[in-house]
Amino acid sequence: MKLKNIFALALSGITLIGCAQQAKVYQPTTKIDLRPPAYPLIMVDPYTSGWSFSDNLYDGPIHHWTGESQHLIGVIQVDGKNYRFMGEEKVPMRMIVPTFEKEQWAARYTTDEPKGEWTNEEYNDASWKEGKGSFGSPGRLKAITSWRTPDIWVRREVNIDAEMIDRDLFIEYSHDDGLELYINGHQVVNTGNSARAGVMYRISDDDKKFLKPGKNVIAAHCHDGGGESFLDFGIWMRKDNEQKFAQTAQQKSVDVLPTRTFYTFDAGGVQLDLIFTTPLLMDNLDLMSRPVSYMTYQVKSIDGANHDVSVYFEGSPQWAQDKIHQPVVSELVDNGSLHLLKSGTKSQDILGKSGDNVRIDWGYVYFAAPKQNNVTSAIGVSTAVQEQFVKNGALSNTYEPSVSGDLTESMEALSIAHKLGTVGADYSTGYMMLAYDDLYSIQYFGENLRPYWNRSGNLTILDQIQAAVSEYSYIMAKCADFDAQLMKEATASGGKEYAELCALAYRQAISAHKLVEAPNKDLLWLSKENNSNGSIGTVDITYPSAPLFLYYNPELAKGLMNHIFFYSESGKWTKPFPAHDVGTYPLANGQTYGGDMPVEEGGNMLAITAAIAAVEGNAKYAEKHWEILTIWTDYLVEKGLDPENQLCTDDFAGHFAHNVNLSVKAIMGIASYGYLADMLGKKDVAEKYTNKAKEMAQEWMKMADDGDHYRLTFDKPGTWSQKYNMVWDKLLKYNVFPESVIQTEIAYYLTKQNIYGLPLDSRREYTKSDWIIWTATLADDNVTFNKFISPLYKFYNETTDRIPMSDWIWTDKPQHRGFRARSVVGGYYIKMLADKLNNK
Repeated sequence: MKLKNIFALALSGITLIGCAQQAKVYQPTTKIDLRPPAYPLIMVDPYTSGWSFSDNLYDGPIHHWTGESQHLIGVIQVDGKNYRFMGEEKVPMRMIVPTFEKEQWAARYTTDEPKGEWTNEEYNDASWKEGKGSFGSPGRLKAITSWRTPDIWVRREVNIDAEMIDRDLFIEYSHDDGLELYINGHQVVNTGNSARAGVMYRISDDDKKFLKPGKNVIAAHCHDGGGESFLDFGIWMRKDNEQKFAQTAQQKSVDVLPTRTFYTFDAGGVQLDLIFTTPLLMDNLDLMSRPVSYMTYQVKSIDGANHDVSVYFEGSPQWAQDKIHQPVVSELVDNGSLHLLKSGTKSQDILGKSGDNVRIDWGYVYFAAPKQNNVTSAIGVSTAVQEQFVKNGALSNTYEPSVSGDLTESMEALSIAHKLGTVGADYSTGYMMLAYDDLYSIQYFGENLRPYWNRSGNLTILDQIQAAVSEYSYIMAKCADFDAQLMKEATASGGKEYAELCALAYRQAISAHKLVEAPNKDLLWLSKENNSNGSIGTVDITYPSAPLFLYYNPELAKGLMNHIFFYSESGKWTKPFPAHDVGTYPLANGQTYGGDMPVEEGGNMLAITAAIAAVEGNAKYAEKHWEILTIWTDYLVEKGLDPENQLCTDDFAGHFAHNVNLSVKAIMGIASYGYLADMLGKKDVAEKYTNKAKEMAQEWMKMADDGDHYRLTFDKPGTWSQKYNMVWDKLLKYNVFPESVIQTEIAYYLTKQNIYGLPLDSRREYTKSDWIIWTATLADDNVTFNKFISPLYKFYNETTDRIPMSDWIWTDKPQHRGFRARSVVGGYYIKMLADKLNNK
């Protein structure tokens, strides 16, 4: 695919742009029936992320994918009455029982299961140890007291004044994994077996009956199911219950398309359309990497009368914070044609932290608008700024940022209002933009790299804002055309339900990556292992994610692997198989994962390299890395048929030996090497390794045979697993396994499905959604394909977990097992990729 470089300028900073009325009106190109578990709104990269976790856009705050609030509200004023259509009002809060980031708190704890009523206030905990919160795995960044066992019990004495109990109170808690939390013996939180961070849970009136003035005991039990552990909690008090925008608009519809999310509201006799657009168009990497999302608003009268209308958008410095208590500084930036409202943390510790549940706290947020009579702005205490809009439908162009920069004392608003004036039956429209300048994005083997859009370091935010304004109409048209074409192709490939899953997966998969240019000019398309361990550039995340990028731009598929090739070829990684990762996001300085996946990662790298060759019609990329590919292939020949005790990509299931599906991956890797050798004219090499793969496949069939299916492990009859790795035999036409093997497996899988899909294997009722679609792609017809897709669609439509799409889910109940917002949903495009390769 030819890469375009039309856009020479790039955006930096979080930016909101208000514009004058626009002639063009936009509507969804496809109506969507799926009710997503969460709605993608502002999707740029792992740090700049905005989602709605509720059915109505105004039912809750806008969230980062991690669950942390990202303050952003929208209000439409119609004939002097205000209707909130987006977000939740952020009233001032005060921390009255601190979490560890505010203060290392004292507690007693034990890792031996206590006897008796250990949650009660009167319980004698004198034999328990003394420690400081937070508690967690040794070496974990946020853990003060190390905790090494599966379980920990904690008791913490806190003092609460009488007048505080009458206020709205919230428990903030973070845990890994399951948490039970009690106030004076009364359970208020039970999360089951799931990990969460920064949850704000409102203490109900019934729960508050168990609080009393003076001493109280908060008791917690946390169970770690594997991997890292963590426990921290505190209490917040709402300082002021006043809400200026309590009345909401009425949401009528919402549609999620690949690059856009459409909302429609009714309010006071007018219709409001709100369109979130992120132009993640992979044929233009400068545009795709531009950290900007649009919010378009379209308003018309629907009751036959004219109405006086204004719109109001309010953001905050939270978009540039990891934690709300970090001091910030805000200011008006002088500019001749634009209002530019800027904010960021005072510390500006660029690339100063890494991890999974971490948000960016360097770089700057900008809220901006053209200097027109009908567009106004303000910085100040949110209640005061809101009052300006309530009274006038406009703001006063005053800028009074907080001196202390402490958002826990008062919420700071960076706000823009657009007075549309008289609105009739014709649409009055405008748009805004939100973006983020991270200054430097990635540390790559000791060198700080700028984002791709500013890889040369010669772009400014002012130039980019003007370019974004001038290109708006072009970009919106391109996104509309792209969305329509994607939905058409996906529907033709797998049906309506499949197409709607692909639409929901599109922005999630792309925005879980960051694009940078390596010092040697290689493209680096680095994934963040969201909500699993925070690794950067993980090979077994690349593997399931790759079909989306193989389909739309193989240069990005190469960018998923260039860092792994460099790691080995530079001598920094010396093992005869690929590394698992190159660090913990955003620090790509070398593998940080605790164990290797030798067969897994070797097979992954070889299969995707072969897929790139198939899409491009040549093996030039493989030829560039032939020496290391040969080393990895020979390792698979030696170790791959009957793998030793090790992890595969499904590492949450733990280590085990004799993994039948992992053996398939090794065979596919060897076949991929033979395929590449043949494309390069190395006929003797191709024959040798292709024959070896076929020989291993025949041996595999004997070892794995279990009658009407093939086993989970070679040594355990009566077991089974999805053999999703076999998909490359079909896509790349290796013909290593007889067709009968696939057909036997597909027929067996259909007998094992539950209401929400096909389990991963015979051990548990959970599954991986990406692997279901890979397995379904093995089917010979779309009727059979959709027998696997429909239960999966049903899960996402009905799940009670309102989070960005999870790929690790239960098949017997509408709940996720773990993970959210991961890039692996790019694997949903495997069926489209199969059809594309079949038609070449």
